[in-house]
Amino acid sequence: MNVIEGVVTNRDACVVIAIARFNTFINNSLLEGAIDALKRFGQVQEKNITVVWVPGAYELPLTVQELANTKRYDAIVALGTVIRGGTPHFEYVAGECSSGLAKVAMNHSIPVAFGVLTTESIEQAIERAGTKAGNKGAEAALAALEMINVIKAIRADS
Repeated sequence: MNVIEGVVTNRDACVVIAIARFNTFINNSLLEGAIDALKRFGQVQEKNITVVWVPGAYELPLTVQELANTKRYDAIVALGTVIRGGTPHFEYVAGECSSGLAKVAMNHSIPVAFGVLTTESIEQAIERAGTKAGNKGAEAALAALEMINVIKAIRADS
């Protein structure tokens, strides 16, 4: 039996983080968690981490697509926060962001980690950005690193 599993350590990985400026007070915590995970657990060199700021979560898919087009990165981490309000805005932004990021990953064969919070309240977002529910930015960064290694192993096994 042949088993392929990824690890998170990847010193030479080049990772870009695309992050929404809207809800910055929460997204900054996601960013800190992602960078910490990349450096501490992934042992990624600081010079191999790039951060790109965009206006909001809706702008993430286009930005991530352009980053994928450069072929300079091994993985992309998308970070942002969409908080439900009293209008259907939440469904449109969260849905388009999610499906757009998935399309980029599939069309470009590059790991795109989904670190976009979609919450019912500010309190839930705060919990998922580093308090009670962990830090989803860190989790997305670790998923990106693991996927880099899984894809490398799959390609080497071919």
